[in-house]
Amino acid sequence: MERSLELANMTRVQQFLLLGLSTRLDIRDALFAVFLTLYLLTLLENTLIIYLICSHRELHKPMYFFLGNLSCLEMCYVSVTMPTLLMGLWNGLYHIHFIACMTQLFFFIVLVGTECILLASMAYDRYVAICRPLHYPVLMRPQVCLGLAMTSWLGGLLVSMVKTTCIATLSYCGPNVLNHFFCDVSPLLNLSCTHVALTELVDFISAIVILWGCFLTTMASYVAIGRAVLRMPSTTARYKAFSTCASHLVVVGIFYSVTIFIYARPKRIEAMDLNKVLSVIYTVVTPMCNPVIYCLRNKEVQVALHRTMHWS
Repeated sequence: MERSLELANMTRVQQFLLLGLSTRLDIRDALFAVFLTLYLLTLLENTLIIYLICSHRELHKPMYFFLGNLSCLEMCYVSVTMPTLLMGLWNGLYHIHFIACMTQLFFFIVLVGTECILLASMAYDRYVAICRPLHYPVLMRPQVCLGLAMTSWLGGLLVSMVKTTCIATLSYCGPNVLNHFFCDVSPLLNLSCTHVALTELVDFISAIVILWGCFLTTMASYVAIGRAVLRMPSTTARYKAFSTCASHLVVVGIFYSVTIFIYARPKRIEAMDLNKVLSVIYTVVTPMCNPVIYCLRNKEVQVALHRTMHWS
C-alpha cells in the first residue's frame, strides 16, 4: 500500500496540456485575430467605464458603483482565461504547470462566484430604486453598497478557496491532456485518478448555493420590478423601463443558463467540446456585452462620455 502511494506521488502530473479552442490550422489564425480583438475591446470598454464613473461626480451613485465593480470584475475575468486561449490558438497546444493551472482555476472560480453575487446585488439595487424609491437613500446608502460589494468579492473568494483546495489535493497520475482552453473544474475532475465523489459533491453543493441562490434572488427582483412597471400610468415610461430590463435580463439569462448547465449538475460533463463552446459565451461574449448593455446605452453615461471627449 505504501509503495503504491509512493509510486503515485512519483508519477504525479507536473503540467497539463491544454488542447485549446481549436486544433485546425486553417482557422486558428482567424480565431486568434477575432479573440484578440474581442479581448482588447473588452479591456477598452471596461477601462472607459471605470474612468467615467471615477471622474464624473454625477455618476457617483449606487448603481454606477456596482457597475464599476462589474467592469473591474470583467477585466479580471477575461485576463484570467483569455491568455491561455490566445496562446493555444497561436501555438496549437499549450503546456501549463500544475501550480499555474490551479492558480488560474482559483481566480476563475473567485470571479464566477463574485459575478453571481454582484449581479444579484445590482438587481436588488434596481428593485429598491423602482419599487421603493422613497426608501432608496436609506436602503442603498454608501455603507450598504460597500457591504454588498465586499460580500460579493469575499463570497467568491471563500467558495474558490474550498473548491480549489478540493481539486488541487486530488491525485493526477496521467494522462495530462485537458480538452479545454483553460483550467476548468470538469476537465480537471475527468483527469483525476482518485475517487472524486466528495469533490463532486462539494462542487455541486457550492454551485447550487451560489448559482441557484443568486439566480433566484435576481429573478425575484426583476419580477417585482416588472410588476411595478406594469402599474406605471405612462406608456412611454413603461416602454423605457421594459426595454432596459429586457436587455439586462438577456445578459443575466445567458450568463446563468450557461453557468448553471455547466457547474450546477450532479455529475461531471463528458461532452468537453460542448463545454468549451459554452465557456466562450460567459468568458468572452458576456464580458464584452455587459458594458454596452449596462452602461454605454445609459444616457447619463453617454453625457459623461460626450463631456470627456469634448474636454479632450
